[in-house]
Amino acid sequence: MQTTSLFEQDQLTVINLGLEVFNDAVNKQNASGIHIDWRPPAGGNLRLIEIIERLKELG
Repeated sequence: MQTTSLFEQDQLTVINLGLEVFNDAVNKQNASGIHIDWRPPAGGNLRLIEIIERLKELG
């Protein structure tokens, strides 16, 4: 079976999660980019994430 390298394709679309500035840099290079405004749950606070998970189990 023949494989093709990801970077040998004619067009590449970048999926960016988080900081929009990375997507801006992709777009400035005339590349296709999709930005998704994602942030970790509870601001990344592990204790709050544990509490949220427990509440989900109850509800």
